[in-house]
Amino acid sequence: MSAKTLIRSSAGGEITPEAFGRLDLVKYQTGLELAENFIVLPHGPIVNRAGTEFVREVKASSKKAVGIPFIYNADQAYTLEFGDQYIRIHTDAATVLYGSPAAYNGATAYSVGEMVTSGGSKYYCIAATTGNAPPNATYWYLLPATGELEIPTPYLEADLYDLHFTQSADVLTITHPGYAPREFRRYSASRWVLATISFAPTIGTPGAPTVTASSAGSETNTYKVTAIASDGLEESYASAATSVTGVALATAGAYNTIDPTPGGATVSGAVRYNVYKLSSGLYGYIGQTDGSDFRDNNITADVTRTPPEAQNPFSGAGEYPGGVGYFQGRRWFCGSTNKPQNAWSTRSGTESNLSRSIPTRDDDAITLRLLSRQASTLRHLVPLSDLLLFTSEAEWSLTAQNSDVITPSTAAYKPQGYTGASNAQPVVTSASVVYASDRGGHVREMLYSWESQGYKSNDISIMAPHLVDGYTIKQFAYSRAPVPIVWAVRDDGVLLGVTYVPEHQVIGWHHHVTDGEIESACVIPENGQDMLYLFVKRTINGSTKRYVERMHTRVFAELADAFFVDCGATYSGAPATTISGLDHLGGETVVALADGAVVRDLVVTSGAVTLPVAASLVHVGLPITADAKTLPLAFEAQAAGQDKNKNVNKVHLRVNRSSGVWAGPDFDHLREYRQRTTEPYGSPPNLVTGRIEISLDPTWSADGQICIRQSDPLPLSVLSMVLEFSA
Repeated sequence: MSAKTLIRSSAGGEITPEAFGRLDLVKYQTGLELAENFIVLPHGPIVNRAGTEFVREVKASSKKAVGIPFIYNADQAYTLEFGDQYIRIHTDAATVLYGSPAAYNGATAYSVGEMVTSGGSKYYCIAATTGNAPPNATYWYLLPATGELEIPTPYLEADLYDLHFTQSADVLTITHPGYAPREFRRYSASRWVLATISFAPTIGTPGAPTVTASSAGSETNTYKVTAIASDGLEESYASAATSVTGVALATAGAYNTIDPTPGGATVSGAVRYNVYKLSSGLYGYIGQTDGSDFRDNNITADVTRTPPEAQNPFSGAGEYPGGVGYFQGRRWFCGSTNKPQNAWSTRSGTESNLSRSIPTRDDDAITLRLLSRQASTLRHLVPLSDLLLFTSEAEWSLTAQNSDVITPSTAAYKPQGYTGASNAQPVVTSASVVYASDRGGHVREMLYSWESQGYKSNDISIMAPHLVDGYTIKQFAYSRAPVPIVWAVRDDGVLLGVTYVPEHQVIGWHHHVTDGEIESACVIPENGQDMLYLFVKRTINGSTKRYVERMHTRVFAELADAFFVDCGATYSGAPATTISGLDHLGGETVVALADGAVVRDLVVTSGAVTLPVAASLVHVGLPITADAKTLPLAFEAQAAGQDKNKNVNKVHLRVNRSSGVWAGPDFDHLREYRQRTTEPYGSPPNLVTGRIEISLDPTWSADGQICIRQSDPLPLSVLSMVLEFSA
């Protein structure tokens, strides 16, 4: 019997061999057995992934480094290289350099983050100073002679995968249970500062007020004042108290005069001052002044409004939070070693103010503790319409009870599931959270369900457990455009990808390998799309190297522009046969796309390769092999099910702008589609769009599968397949 069958879509991505008997599933009709170095597109095609551009070697290739995104907006984004006690900064496939700092001047007051030149070396100021010349290590950090801007940190190599972070504008907040929480701030393109967070109000505390009575008497009153910042959101701690003894204020015409700025000692940044009077053991609010004298003529103290009181729950070892996030105008922290189930927030509208009042006010800092079946550490705080809290045991939502806003008196939490999350920081997509489960390594989504009026957790790796079982997810990254993909770094150096469009039921897995191990990944917006930065461990000419690399865009105008090599570099200029600038690949056998023509088996010698023919646009790098394999052929006809031998003798592929297509019944018996037609001799074949036909080696088997390979630095986009077979 001869027949044909159409594979319309591959949007189901890789599925486990354990599901090959599930012909009843829609996923089976759109799935693949293998999608290695192929990306599944949401609308059905598969495309070989683009190559990676070499950016720079990490500071010390003997130690791991991880990438953390710093995104101010779509036009200003950076990949931060966190290594063993340092940060370096990369953007647009290049590394930020420190340039030419001015010469050190002993009379100049230097602030943290400023740089100087002294004795032929460059230094970064780590503590404000005047007159302490480099190389004084208390104040100055020696910058690398190779030019990279480098900021010192306390984080060791072993800590890097446990760093959690969140960002607001130019401030990246970093937490780790072994370190005091810190902020990494960008002040300018060349001035970046990492500093321990102060949880006090940003407005200074006034001195004790001067108080005078209108006339002598025997009644004593005591006052304090606070300063109000120009934004109206922050109030300082209360000043020291001042008491005065005078005539009873209930006496007609009696009053006390309070000067909040004695001797003109104003508080920098203050626009007004609040005045409080002691009453029944509490200091109650009696009024406000712009700094001029305030008159108390027997004003009743409002003891429901008292001055802020200091608190800092992160005061030492064992108290530092492990997670951080923003929600409803507050910065939240969670999960210290000593208080693993606690969460804390700053005062409403503030970044770092943890003060509170007695009695509690709605804008006070919040402290809460999850009471659950197990003493599981709170690991992540993720904002959606509610604040989601992830522990190693369960998922919770934090909401406002009988209110729209969370306050100390309205905060309420309830469980949403009992799977638990690993320590890998989740990613937020358009309307859901993707995270790794604490046990088993599976990848899950948390999203709101209108049916249950709550959040539900779904296993999105249920059809591809072979990609996650027995492995640990070290890190997530999420790319929104041009293809929505959740990237996951596996502990064995494989990069997993899942094309994730849940509103269209598209969850398609694929995995990616290179000549080395991928140890970290992060995504930042650049040039109108999201770009994936990878930290890759490679063996180059027998030596271990760790490189920062950026996955190239897959958008190209002409074949010569296509970039499908790993750890690659590009030459553009006058036609040349010697292509240099390849020192990072010294001794390696590489491949090139030279003006659109494939050149194989080039060996990098003295940082260069020699082409057989001069070319003006050349991409050189490590070769990539992209492999795809269909599922076992099965269809509804009773005579040709999965258990009957079949021979796929021909495959008809519909492709788009593709070249170098190989197909066969297995990867050992592949045939190339011969696409050259009318192109001039010596020029590369034109890209093919449309239907192509490849006759295959006769191979009878029960599976009837097709393998597709792209091993050249060329694009391949497979839209659909028609298998012509005998059974």
